[in-house]
Amino acid sequence: MSATVTYRVTSPRGPQSVTLSYARVGRGEPLLLLHGIGHHRQAWDPVVDILATEREVIAVDLPGFGASPALPDGLDHDLPTMTAALGGLCKALELDRPHVAGNSLGGLLALEMGRARLVRSVTALSPAGFWTPAERRYAFAVLSAMRGIAERMPARVVEGLARSAVGRTVLTSTIYARPGRRAPEAVVAETRALAEATGFARTLRAGGSVRFTEDVRGVPVTVAWGARDRLLIPRQGVRAKQIIPRARLVRLPGCGHVPMNDDPALVARVLLDGSR
Repeated sequence: MSATVTYRVTSPRGPQSVTLSYARVGRGEPLLLLHGIGHHRQAWDPVVDILATEREVIAVDLPGFGASPALPDGLDHDLPTMTAALGGLCKALELDRPHVAGNSLGGLLALEMGRARLVRSVTALSPAGFWTPAERRYAFAVLSAMRGIAERMPARVVEGLARSAVGRTVLTSTIYARPGRRAPEAVVAETRALAEATGFARTLRAGGSVRFTEDVRGVPVTVAWGARDRLLIPRQGVRAKQIIPRARLVRLPGCGHVPMNDDPALVARVLLDGSR
């Protein structure tokens, strides 16, 4: 069941109100789930029911994505501010150092939360920030093209394409290795979420200079990479291991950039193992 929470975050212009939408389900140690740029919390739906048997799962719409409004004026969509906003979320929801797992942008944010000692463990699925300049330009160009297509494509066309496996491949093969497995209604919803994401441009712009170059100490870290990731290519996982040498590096065979739908059982197992 979805809910919203509003709380205050410090900014150069003084305290600012932040409102985030989230869903909370299950019992056990808390596990916070963070999606990627242009997506929404429903990206985690294929694994939530599995996770909820052993964890209290909190899936959040990041600022400016899904049902969460963008950050107010005075708060940038940069890494320090987004990390502070998520730290504020944990306080508002009375989450005492939860486990955190993230995909893409969410993986980068999860690692930042780990570095800030806001969480008790980190699992990052194809996290952003381990790219070369050329790889970042490629990823940003692909994301911008996907956003442009989603904005221009009429809803009836999206709904028509989503009805067939071939059409779902056309719409989502950049992020899924097995796009035909994605439910038609989920493809329609996430295409709409990409088109309507009010924080997309500000978040992408803030990421132009981001590189993750410091170790994460004091918390267990798992970095997992889809072997068929076409957006952030798998060799970036090797760089992540070099920068975070104590991290457990896991290969996800047959999975793309957003692996939760490609192999829910495997991804859920990685998340549960990483949050022990």
